[in-house]
Amino acid sequence: MVDLSVKIGDLTFQNPIQPASGAFSWEYNDVIDLNRLGALVAKTICREPRLGNPTPRMAETEAGIIQSIGLPGKGIDYFLENIVPEYAKFEPPLVVSVSSESAEDFAELARELSVPDVDVIECNISCPTRNTTGGNFAMQEDHTKMVMEGIRAATDKPVWAKLSPNAGDLVSVALAAEEAGADALVIANTFLSLKIRTDNFRPALGNKFGGMVSPALKPIVLRMVYQVAKEVNIPVIGVGGVTKAEDVVEYMLAGAHAVGIGYAGFRNPSALTTIIDDLETWCDERGIEKVTDLIGAVKDDDMEMDPLVAASHGV
Repeated sequence: MVDLSVKIGDLTFQNPIQPASGAFSWEYNDVIDLNRLGALVAKTICREPRLGNPTPRMAETEAGIIQSIGLPGKGIDYFLENIVPEYAKFEPPLVVSVSSESAEDFAELARELSVPDVDVIECNISCPTRNTTGGNFAMQEDHTKMVMEGIRAATDKPVWAKLSPNAGDLVSVALAAEEAGADALVIANTFLSLKIRTDNFRPALGNKFGGMVSPALKPIVLRMVYQVAKEVNIPVIGVGGVTKAEDVVEYMLAGAHAVGIGYAGFRNPSALTTIIDDLETWCDERGIEKVTDLIGAVKDDDMEMDPLVAASHGV
């Protein structure tokens, strides 16, 4: 039987499957056994209570949804007192996602979250509906480095940087996060999107713009994971469009150590554990003894890497 365990930094996860932040809660345990997951990832929290963005907050598209929830929550004090104890009832490591509009507060939040029952701090520096200096630091490498350096100095906990697919040069941003002390990179947050209603000519979301989540985005995020994993020396967690075990395999072949699942869990919470079962079967049927053997194992050494040269050959 295949060994599904993966190591990210100093932590070992029993398998590479984890929920994406914002698409999960400990209450999923009513439907699936949370102790089977590689990690538990809490919804992004902020310092103060937040109501979230104006409604409507979600809009359907032909191939997914656009959402602009706005990080609603009851603040860090409530989270530490009430939510962390709920997650502590389960065995997998707890990844706490955190967001702020200032670098200083990001660092202070990381310091306050450095408690025994929190295993990883995922720094959501890439909320797509915030500007580059007000929460979406991951749009630029210098902002990324600045905020991540402060977070790294504030905590001894493992720190993961959640990056933005909307950045112009994601590889440079990833390298900046690594240089600033990130232990791993989460690629990626959602794609900034817009839908306009044709019945009243108004944007479909109350916040106008939102983040697109869709299985159709997997090839784009997969390309980003591939490009980043080739350049950094820290683990990458791929997030975007995972709906089946073969998607996990693709991400790992591209260089990811683990994957986050969001959209599929919205459609069917049991998808998380089904994908674990199917991944195990997929590996066993092919005689793969360790799932980590898949990491970066794509066979492309004989292929042209320069996209300009490749394009000149036609398609």
